[in-house]
Amino acid sequence: MRVQANGIPLEVEDTGEPGRPVALLVMGLGMQLVAWPAAFVAGLQAAGLRVVRFDNRDAGLSQHFPHLGVPNLMVASMRHRLGLGVQAPYTLHDMAADTLGVLDALRIEAAHLVGVSMGGMVAQRVALAAPQRVLSLTSIMSSSGARYLPGPRPPVLRALMSRPAAGSEEAIVEHTMKLLRIIASPSFPSDEAAMRERIRLATRRAFNPTGTIRQMTAVAADVRRADELPRIQAPTLVMHGHDDPLVPFACGHDTARRIRGARLVGLPGMGHDLPPGVVDRLLHALVPHLRQTAA
Repeated sequence: MRVQANGIPLEVEDTGEPGRPVALLVMGLGMQLVAWPAAFVAGLQAAGLRVVRFDNRDAGLSQHFPHLGVPNLMVASMRHRLGLGVQAPYTLHDMAADTLGVLDALRIEAAHLVGVSMGGMVAQRVALAAPQRVLSLTSIMSSSGARYLPGPRPPVLRALMSRPAAGSEEAIVEHTMKLLRIIASPSFPSDEAAMRERIRLATRRAFNPTGTIRQMTAVAADVRRADELPRIQAPTLVMHGHDDPLVPFACGHDTARRIRGARLVGLPGMGHDLPPGVVDRLLHALVPHLRQTAA
């Protein structure tokens, strides 16, 4: 369903169980709400939660922003590394306001926030902006954004900066498969045929590569979040793969050390994806965290 959130239309899926605590899932860079594994959503439902997912701005079926132009990623990345200001079409503050707008549209007073990758950064921003709306915070394979933290490994960076060989659906699917293979969890293989089909369906649902660039620039522009994280009040769980080639484990470690009382769970063999074996391990730590904070 489509809702008006923070003044823009966002696509939302809500399992809708009345009277249950809400888990609001915030997806990562360029990804759509359909990227959340069905087993992850089902696991949260089985634990007694109402699960809400949505497409971030500039992704999926939510509003796209082509009129804001396409930022120069190389310039933005260089300025970020040098500690200079980055001009972004919109910010993670805006995306946090979108997230709060989803809660407002569904008349949800407060929720457990669960964010992956960029979604973890957005969730951190929500916890800073509106602590009264956050029952708990879970940041998965994400980062504090501190400048000195390690970045993607060179092959990952090259894959991120590359483009499909052509504009056909098959070329887009093959390009995405190559990237996902590079960032995949080495100890938790995925079914490649099933993964290819999921990518194909997601591509047909929406394909907005310039939106991903605008989101990346918003991440690069958020230079002060690391210093603000100690203000987070929500009970926090940080989960991160030891073998993440896109957002290295040091990023999760740094996030956890900055948030007072945060618990860090490192997952050996996990990369930067959500295959079945990783989902099981995430739920094993996440469900008790949510139950404890609910109590």
